Amino acid sequence: MCTGKCARFVGLSLIPLSLVCIVANALLLVPNAKTTWTKDHLSLQVWLMAGFIGGGLMVLCPGIAAVRAGGKGCCGAGCCGNRCRMLRSVFCSAFGMLGAIYCLSVSGAGLRTGPKCFMNGSWGYHFEETAGSYLLNRTQWSLCVEPPGVVYWNVTLFSLLVAASCLEILLCGVQLVNACIGVFCGDCRKEGARQ
Repeated sequence: MCTGKCARFVGLSLIPLSLVCIVANALLLVPNAKTTWTKDHLSLQVWLMAGFIGGGLMVLCPGIAAVRAGGKGCCGAGCCGNRCRMLRSVFCSAFGMLGAIYCLSVSGAGLRTGPKCFMNGSWGYHFEETAGSYLLNRTQWSLCVEPPGVVYWNVTLFSLLVAASCLEILLCGVQLVNACIGVFCGDCRKEGARQ
């Protein structure tokens, strides 16, 4: 596969993944689709906005750069073989990989710690001492009285963020290697095939 086609494919895969992360993080801000608990009762991992900033905006940048690197060359006719855009894509991919790693680490911590909820007469991180074992024991999930269904909500959305950020790390790594090859070798597509 040519470096330009590969870059375009990776970019078109990263853009929807980044949008998924942004939406998942936005949903984490409204447990059970209600804003009643948003002010004081959300966990730290939700407020760190890893899906919005890390897996979202920081990955959207390399996604767009990769799509552009797969297009025409910087001179309009592709005379430099897209080396300039591929070089930009190298830096953007490294930036995106950092964002995806941030998203993965914060989301993983959110899963391990569990949500902040009202249980046994107090608000707190009641699953923190379980070191993530509460994920396998669904009978404990109903012990969180408020916000209702917050454990299901957090586990689903943080799991989605973990999966999306793992894919983003993989795709950013592929584009990093692909763009480095594109910088040195240029784009192997014929001039008429460039769009």
